[in-house]
Amino acid sequence: MDAIELAALLVGVALLASVISVELGVTVALVELTLGVVVGNVFEVQSQDWLDFLAAFASVVLTFLAGMEVDPHYLRRRVKAASAIGVVSFAGPFVVASATAYLALGWSPKASLIAGTALSTTSLAVVYAVLVERGLTDTATGKLLMSATFVTDLLTAIALSAIFVQPNLWFPLFLLGSLALVVVLPTIAPWFFGRYGDRVIEPEIKLVFASLLALMVLADLSGGHAVLPAFVLGLVLSNHYAEHREEQKRLRVVAFALLTPFFFSKGGLNVSLGAVASNLGLLVALFAAKMVPKIVLVYPLARRADRPHAVFSTLLMSTGLTFGTIASLYGLNAGIVDRTQFSLLVTVVVLSAVVPTVIAERWFQPDVDRLRRLGRRDAYGRAEELV
Repeated sequence: MDAIELAALLVGVALLASVISVELGVTVALVELTLGVVVGNVFEVQSQDWLDFLAAFASVVLTFLAGMEVDPHYLRRRVKAASAIGVVSFAGPFVVASATAYLALGWSPKASLIAGTALSTTSLAVVYAVLVERGLTDTATGKLLMSATFVTDLLTAIALSAIFVQPNLWFPLFLLGSLALVVVLPTIAPWFFGRYGDRVIEPEIKLVFASLLALMVLADLSGGHAVLPAFVLGLVLSNHYAEHREEQKRLRVVAFALLTPFFFSKGGLNVSLGAVASNLGLLVALFAAKMVPKIVLVYPLARRADRPHAVFSTLLMSTGLTFGTIASLYGLNAGIVDRTQFSLLVTVVVLSAVVPTVIAERWFQPDVDRLRRLGRRDAYGRAEELV
């Protein structure tokens, strides 16, 4: 299948996923993931270089958009709650999954650590997609989830870098370039948007994309990852976008119409149902190693921080996709895990994106209209503004 045929197929999948999403009331990202699995196995479709690039860029753009949605004032005020949830969300699955892979499944020590890293994540992309589609990004529940997810993924990225990645001479430049963008862009963006923005050619979106691509170039040269700097960049621009919602809306439209369908569909293409079918016992063990500690450890803290929506928050904190796939792919490319182990890890990652999200949306979704209308009180009895 050539590039044009693959693109046409995946755009058709994205269109079908949108229709199914509307009809079933399920987040479109999950449908795209599921259809990606079907297409990859039924038609034996393989990813191509252009798709790998678009999917990687989409993950960075999604993370930037997620950072834009975080309220810095709220994050500072609820830093203890967000940090506590984020830390246990990472540490529990990391320890349990690593131990399960090493002691119960007989994987090598390095392969077991890859499993722990891949299954410790919370998917910022999935969480953000759900919050956007359900109108929860500007509620206290959404803000808490975004903040806690950032903490979890930060720890996952640190673990992956500290244990496996060997930074080269470009790594200091990557850090300096990331810091420069975080410091400079919030200063020049208001002037740039005011001078060149609000035009059909969308210079403001091009400025954002150029910045994110620069991060990706530096990350690729240094052996690092651009996802977390992109989140921080979105975070420092959140106040600007809070005052310019139309700019934010246009950026969202570009991302969700063009980029994210390729990202989620490619995630599904990575799953080999044949390898999974012959190792169902291992799949169940790894899935439990991710989900059980997430739920057991996150729920009490989520209940304290956001009692009415604790189950919803716990389920979304149990999702995984972006960093889980990155860690699994790193293990495969480095020869740490074999193809079967990789397929098992990616399948668990995809299942963790689909299963808890479907349950959360179907049975535990917050009433956003009620949240906006009535507000609520936080765990300390203080009235909290939601919009």
